Amino acid sequence: MDAYPLLSHIASPHDVGKLTDEQLESLCAEIRLFLVSSVSQTGGHLASNLGIVEIAAAVENVFCSPKDKIVYDVGHQCYVHKLLTGRRDEFHTLRQFGGLSGFPRPWESPHDAFVGGHASASVSAALGLARARTLRGEDSHVVCVIGDGAMTGGMAYEALNDAGQAGEPLIVIYNDNGMSISPNVGAVAKRLSRIRLKPQYIDLKSRTKAFFRHYQWGEEAIGWVSALKRRVKSAVLRPTIFELMGFTYLGPADGHDVKTVKYLLTEAKKLRRPVVLHFKTVKGKGYGPSERSPENFHGVAPFNVETGAPKKRSGQNFSAVMGSCLTEMASKDSRICAVTAAMEDGAGLSQFARAHPERFFDVGIAEEHAITMSGGLAAGGMKPVCCIYSTFLQRGYDQMIHDLAIGRLPAVIGVDRAGLVGEDGETHQGMFDVPYLLTIPHMEVLSPSSFAELRQALERALAREEGPTAIRYARGKEGAFTGNTFDKNQAVLRQGGDITLVSYGVMINEALAAADCLAQAGLEAEVVKLNSLTGFDQQVLVNSAAKTRRLAVIEDCCDAGCLAQRAEAALAQQGVTLTYCRRFNCGADFVPAGAVRQLYQLCGIDGRQAADCIQEAIGRG
Repeated sequence: MDAYPLLSHIASPHDVGKLTDEQLESLCAEIRLFLVSSVSQTGGHLASNLGIVEIAAAVENVFCSPKDKIVYDVGHQCYVHKLLTGRRDEFHTLRQFGGLSGFPRPWESPHDAFVGGHASASVSAALGLARARTLRGEDSHVVCVIGDGAMTGGMAYEALNDAGQAGEPLIVIYNDNGMSISPNVGAVAKRLSRIRLKPQYIDLKSRTKAFFRHYQWGEEAIGWVSALKRRVKSAVLRPTIFELMGFTYLGPADGHDVKTVKYLLTEAKKLRRPVVLHFKTVKGKGYGPSERSPENFHGVAPFNVETGAPKKRSGQNFSAVMGSCLTEMASKDSRICAVTAAMEDGAGLSQFARAHPERFFDVGIAEEHAITMSGGLAAGGMKPVCCIYSTFLQRGYDQMIHDLAIGRLPAVIGVDRAGLVGEDGETHQGMFDVPYLLTIPHMEVLSPSSFAELRQALERALAREEGPTAIRYARGKEGAFTGNTFDKNQAVLRQGGDITLVSYGVMINEALAAADCLAQAGLEAEVVKLNSLTGFDQQVLVNSAAKTRRLAVIEDCCDAGCLAQRAEAALAQQGVTLTYCRRFNCGADFVPAGAVRQLYQLCGIDGRQAADCIQEAIGRG
């Protein structure tokens, strides 16, 4: 018997559009079963997708993608959309190298209207699509789906403010699974909200307007009645922030009642103006372990369906070590504070939040604010440590320059998930932080390679009295190198006379692996490890390169602005002539999803490939 009798026959939104309300309800149940089964094998973002099933199914039923444009904020909640737009058979490849992306990707399907990966951007993108539609004279709808988490980001409000005053037809679906914005409170408010959501009320409004429009004075009368209704309503209810920005607001409604969702979407289509539909949902809906602990099922590795337990224990990682060390140091120094942007658990700061709640600040998805506030903490005599993923820290580049570096404020930036992170793909690889951090005056950039070095790097950064410090560390565990050389800005780990291998962070493991491979071929590599990317002693590099006359730099960042360029320039300025010089990095393009080891091989930055390339070049003389 087919476990998915309806879902197995859905090949496009056209098929979803033909379903009855009862069939839609059955389809939603099948989708939940499919998601739990599939994601338990591949890993991925489960809780957010279980919570949005009815909304996503109703959207595909009411609208006609790809003619109608559907934009998902962050994008990790797009799994149902992908299932219903012809990609069900590819779900076993989700987030794998060469497989289905866990985020919207227009090059993957015409049904993905816009790239998704970072939060709070959907309303801006949707408004741009809506304005393009109007300018091109097209007859279509634009819908964006945004969650309460993304609503903590300032960019969402910039876009809502613009969209509301523009009057451009646009439907914003607010998926609220935990936070309420300007709630209408009290018994009267609840009663009136229920009335406003009844079909009879909306139908009466429509028929009343149609009646008035039969008369020459009809539009004026409609305007007068509407203004009177707004005055009466504002006297009884607090207007929502959406209404203050110029949107028609409908809600809150049950986001798990697919009939209600479908009805409100249909009514919103008719309005042809900016509309916010507010739906209350439960994150992780329909799967017990996920409902009980949605934060643990936000992004999951493969797990056991019966218990919800991961199939493999992850063990210690750099984020956890950072959080543990910071908590311990804060117990001894009351000036130490921790700041993060909606990543308390992911950044390893849950322990700190429990131990020092008065000094822990989660500012929501607002990286720019997090950095500038950290500057304010530093200016006020505190020692802030702001932990943000490398890919999201890109948003705070201006604040690091303007609000930290110019004032030489001693704030610490924990650059979590620096380098290639794997399965989340292009939007999440931390391959740009080295180039942009190295451009900032007075910013010291430290790159520990082991857990022991991370602790010492944090101690060093907190002791600095002038200027910001960035500590970049990888996602996951330490590698074969577990030592501690952080008493110096650089260290020569191995002596050799045939080539100088330079690296930093966890990539030092690839440099050491390359040296091992070269040794098997009779070549002696000198391995130079950089601990400070801004304060390394050029003389160590000059002495080594002058001896070997060959240089290779291995790093997991993009080519433009990489550290290798600085090393080459330093050697040229010192008059060192090289007979061989090679950069091993992530290249000039974005890096797709895949296991980190696969991506190292794709980019040619794993030790074996680097050694083969070097050996071939040296063998040719």
